Amino acid sequence: MSEKVLADRYQLIDQIGMGGMAIVYRAYDTRTGHHVAIKVLRPEFSQDADYVSRFQREAEAASKMTHHNIVNLLDVGMDGENRYLVMEYVQGKTLKQVIHERGRILPQTAAQITIRILSALQHAHENGIIHRDVKPQNILVNADGHIKVADFGIARMANTSTITHGDIVMGSVQYFSPEQASGQAADARSDIYSVGVVLYEMLTGRIPFDGDNQVAIAMQHIHARPTPIESIVPDVPPAICAVCMKAMSKNPKYRYQSARDMAMDLRLALEGRTASMMPMMNTGVLQSVPVASAKSAENTQQPAVNNPGERKQKRERTRRKQGRVTRAIAIVLILLVLAALGWGAYLWIKNSNNTVEVPDFYGMTVDEAEHAAEVRGLKTKIVENNHPTIEAGLVMLQSPSVSTRLGRGDTVALTVSLGPASMSVPRLVGSTLTDAIAMASAQGLTLTVVERVVTSDMQAGLIISQAPTEGTNCQSGDIIQVTLSGGLAIVPDMKGMTLPEAQDMILDAGLTLSSAMNFIVIDDPDRHDTIASQSIDPETQVIEGTPIMLAVYQVPSMTYSAEVTLDLPESTSLTSVRVTLVSNDTEYTVYQAEYPANTTRHPVATLVAQESGHYYYRVYCNDRFAYQQEVVME
Repeated sequence: MSEKVLADRYQLIDQIGMGGMAIVYRAYDTRTGHHVAIKVLRPEFSQDADYVSRFQREAEAASKMTHHNIVNLLDVGMDGENRYLVMEYVQGKTLKQVIHERGRILPQTAAQITIRILSALQHAHENGIIHRDVKPQNILVNADGHIKVADFGIARMANTSTITHGDIVMGSVQYFSPEQASGQAADARSDIYSVGVVLYEMLTGRIPFDGDNQVAIAMQHIHARPTPIESIVPDVPPAICAVCMKAMSKNPKYRYQSARDMAMDLRLALEGRTASMMPMMNTGVLQSVPVASAKSAENTQQPAVNNPGERKQKRERTRRKQGRVTRAIAIVLILLVLAALGWGAYLWIKNSNNTVEVPDFYGMTVDEAEHAAEVRGLKTKIVENNHPTIEAGLVMLQSPSVSTRLGRGDTVALTVSLGPASMSVPRLVGSTLTDAIAMASAQGLTLTVVERVVTSDMQAGLIISQAPTEGTNCQSGDIIQVTLSGGLAIVPDMKGMTLPEAQDMILDAGLTLSSAMNFIVIDDPDRHDTIASQSIDPETQVIEGTPIMLAVYQVPSMTYSAEVTLDLPESTSLTSVRVTLVSNDTEYTVYQAEYPANTTRHPVATLVAQESGHYYYRVYCNDRFAYQQEVVME
């Protein structure tokens, strides 16, 4: 399908990925002049109701979200039998590729990447969407370092109570939560477990559980504990290790209850404010105890005896003596064992009468917790604190932990939630994006741009609306969505103009010339170097800076050209090449081609210009700048 145009708009360029139910292409949007990623449902599944439902579910999930750490949905449609989703194109690598290349990622960088993943998931969870397939292969690292969470193909709405057999086996078992591995419904805490596995892999360079088959790996998620991070990589800060291990708790209620909570603890860990971090609810950690074995040998040296009879008598006396010693030692050991058993039984009876196990107070009201402690002969000490997600009046932490044995009359410290701390959303309307980000960050809020819109009554770059609005109660970690003014530009009519005239008109209108310029070969010299068509109709109102793509008539005999030898990088996949000419601060495309992996890395390209003279040509490989050289057009 690499030559196909979907919906008379999206020119498929090359295949960049393939999943279980869809193929992903890099495409060119002829209407906007931008590259996009298009996910097309594989033809063999176009009539399969289950796969069509999953595909539609991804579109529904993506349409509910707009976030700077999520690959955003741009369009949905059908072209004949082809169902497709149009997503923003992220140029870069997957997090899995980055981990493979580096071996492991520095703890501070891994924590920052995880915070951005959690920001994306918090947005999804707040919109009622559970990802269910968080893994490094679905985390995209842009060429400029930005993190994007992708592929909500098996996402479900959080209020969906039923799961199908097909849903149970979907996803990647190496990153499953225990409840997913056992076939139970997943909630937001399942995504948090998977984030913990991803963080573990970034820190150590390996996944916590592996095996010969999927069942063996799933059982480890349910029953086994991962190797402690510090025993693999000793230089990882203990606070970051603690956050990772808490996220990977087997019991969902002992994990972080929201992505925001985990991100907050990672920030505290990075800042060294570990005293403010949430303690782990299940503090029991399996420790490997080395078994020491000792073997003693006693060598006795006897004085030399020359007489054979004396030597025989001496050996006999020695054997009898050793036998008596052995019997005496055995008797002593038996008596010691009996004494130890008796003493142990005494202590067990004594302790069982005077000690009790600490119950699980998590989620109880204060009255319920005090009653549960009272019937066990324990006292309680109540401490209150704000929490962004746990309802006021419920126990959220306890010390000591569950199942610890305490003496009757001892005290258990319980931390009770006061609910979220009250803050007000600041006024951002009328501010620049830079100023708004600073104001939001000062209150621990995250700002995301929903869109830029055409407006004539506000300067481009200023915020024209916000949600939630000014004065709304909020809490640290909340997201504010803003809409930016794109200003107002009116597209001029450039048809029939010369290329230099059209370039001046575009600049005067506050627009930009797209580097993806098309050339149409004709024989009429009167129309040489004039505009045949433009990508946006005249008099259309658009935001300032919108790129306009032009189609220009050319008579080959009236152009100037030069042949250049390209220097392409070695590659194991298809390389998309684009060459531009730079003249008078204007850059436009003059050559495009695709080269398979098994073709020459030094192809010859013919470049064409309207005027003779010295130019610079720039070479882009897979839309990434490669190099620039000078050329003379004759």
